[in-house]
Amino acid sequence: MNEPGTGPVRPEGQITALRPGDTVAVVAPSGPPDATLLKRGIERLEGLGLKVAASGRVLDRQELPYLAGSDEGRAADLQAAWCDPAVSAVFCARGGYGAARLLGLIDWDAMRAAGPKTLVGSSDITALHHVFGAELGVPTLHGPMPACDTIAGEGGPEPVSWENFQAALAGRAPAVTGDRVLAPGRAEGVLTGGNLSLLASLCGTRHHPSFDGRIVLLEDIGEEPYRIDRMLTQLLQSGAFDGVRGLVLGSWVDCGDPYPVLRDRLLPLGVPILAGLPVGHGSPQLSVWLGAPAVIDTESCSLAGPIRSGEQAR
Repeated sequence: MNEPGTGPVRPEGQITALRPGDTVAVVAPSGPPDATLLKRGIERLEGLGLKVAASGRVLDRQELPYLAGSDEGRAADLQAAWCDPAVSAVFCARGGYGAARLLGLIDWDAMRAAGPKTLVGSSDITALHHVFGAELGVPTLHGPMPACDTIAGEGGPEPVSWENFQAALAGRAPAVTGDRVLAPGRAEGVLTGGNLSLLASLCGTRHHPSFDGRIVLLEDIGEEPYRIDRMLTQLLQSGAFDGVRGLVLGSWVDCGDPYPVLRDRLLPLGVPILAGLPVGHGSPQLSVWLGAPAVIDTESCSLAGPIRSGEQAR
């Protein structure tokens, strides 16, 4: 098994675009999805021309009500979906909590042997995004999930998020625009990160984050500013931010005013910082490719992804 951070890297973070007719799997590696939302979300994915196969245990429950079944069952479903040669992408039904409990139960050699495909999810799925990047060297899509209101709302998907999501799945997502600049400049690097709480929780594990040479996305929900301070301090003191090239800050839903602490903790890094991107929680919820090249340009207040004119998306 590769040590964290030494998994094979595909050239230039090449992404795997989906096309109508592709088969995708839906699994529940974290919290239990609502059956009605899940059914509706699957139907909307099918409306894109995708063939959707839901795990037989996707609606399982167990004694711990915040988990979608046993750790062993959730890990087995995730691995089976990824290793199925007919599956082009694996969609996580929802976030919540529990993905990090699976990391020691997955056969990463078998996952590597399955070849490249796409993992889709956000929030608690940050733990999987991070380790899939380190162990498998594949880009993953940070975006909305099929058993969440953004896709499965009764009145239809949130329009801006849904249009952007379809473009991202097809490998042609537009640049994402923020609403403020905390530190000016331009930076290029592979995009990584996700939910701040999950990244901090990996400190001290064999999957300890390292942002050296990377652009880092951070977002969260329901965290008071002092808790944001604590998590950033933990990552800073652990050396995770050593060598970081730039930062993009997504949504901070129900976090009070996080910007004083974000400035206090992050400005001393001396790198460009773009903020106010509609990425993470909240609405709209735009999609970005992690593990793929990205560019921060604070003059245009944008984060651009891995698209080259005249070429298949990378």
